[in-house]
Amino acid sequence: MGCDPTARHDLRRGFARHWTLDPTVTFLNHGSFGACPEAVLAEQSRLRAELERQPVRFLSREYEGRLDAARASLAAFVGADAEDLVFVNNATTGVNAVLRSLRFAPGDELLTTDHEYNASRNALEFVARRDGATVVVAEAPFPLASPDEFVDAVLARVTARTRLALLDHVTSQTGLLLPIERLAAEMAARGVELLVDGAHGPGMVPLDLRSLGAPYYTGNCHKWLCAPKGAAFLWVRRDRQARIRPCVTSHGANSPRTDRSRFQLEFAWTGTDDPTPFLCVPAAIACLGSLLPSGWSGLMARNRALALEARRALCGALGVAPPAPDAMLGSLAAVPLPDGPAGAPSTPLAGDPLERRLEEGHGIVCPIYPWPAHPRRLLRVAAQAYNTLDQYERLAAVLPRELASL
Repeated sequence: MGCDPTARHDLRRGFARHWTLDPTVTFLNHGSFGACPEAVLAEQSRLRAELERQPVRFLSREYEGRLDAARASLAAFVGADAEDLVFVNNATTGVNAVLRSLRFAPGDELLTTDHEYNASRNALEFVARRDGATVVVAEAPFPLASPDEFVDAVLARVTARTRLALLDHVTSQTGLLLPIERLAAEMAARGVELLVDGAHGPGMVPLDLRSLGAPYYTGNCHKWLCAPKGAAFLWVRRDRQARIRPCVTSHGANSPRTDRSRFQLEFAWTGTDDPTPFLCVPAAIACLGSLLPSGWSGLMARNRALALEARRALCGALGVAPPAPDAMLGSLAAVPLPDGPAGAPSTPLAGDPLERRLEEGHGIVCPIYPWPAHPRRLLRVAAQAYNTLDQYERLAAVLPRELASL
């Protein structure tokens, strides 16, 4: 994806005024939970007020039509037919829906990589234990010099027993944009089902799910689309939909209706919940698409250019080479850090001492992950429309001092 001609100029002029983020905090961690623009939050409040005024009318009579409209908007954005796409609460739910719907036999192999998101990896381990299958983990290098290294590491672990591969579109800790179309073609040629964990894909990179080549793709809308938390989708190729069920069985399971697929009927209603995150997806698409004259293509290019510049500044401050080629970056960038102090936490959830020092001492929020296991560490930054280049330059300025003090 090339950069918009104005992207470099825009790197110092962000759009923070559209968000409600704390102005005293330098927030460089959009990748973890996203952040919702004020206009989209206002639309959600309007919808919630409407729902609470007339709950029965809203949920029993109008909800299906509203959901159809939101699905149609999202489907157009990700290159899909609306009939093949359903809303779920998050990408982890989408991964679980697919994996728990499929059955495997003893001796079957389920392939993933050591870059896979922990929650999704846990779901894979669960179904492997349930069915007596084996999880095979490809150790993909990081740092790496080309996408070929990642692809070769994955394909080297495919055997005649491989039934399914769970692969990221964009890796979480390492922030790598994988050549997912190529991986999909390689898996299809080997008769391996591919489930793409696209948690970071929608809104970071252009999508065309019809032509991707994978039978399953799940992605978040609360991250790079900036919809409210609780909005994500699952796309299933039509010839695979009959066997995919939601994690919660509800009214759609025995519906006599014939005007919709069972896939749509079951996922559309899994119990009473707040549907406004789903219904706000069109507003989020419109809001972010209006920030630049070049629309979404310009915003994606601007964010990618910002991530590249951020990585350049951080690598320069640390005296390290970029750990992956530019072509493998979207709007996330990870850089290697020196080994951590003995006894420091070994899981992302525990929090690295350096992460706390950056936040408490400098108001800079960015995650630090153990990689591939403690004490080796990665610092990851994200680039969204509200971020500007000076924020990463400030991080680069304080980072060496804080590392030296630990």
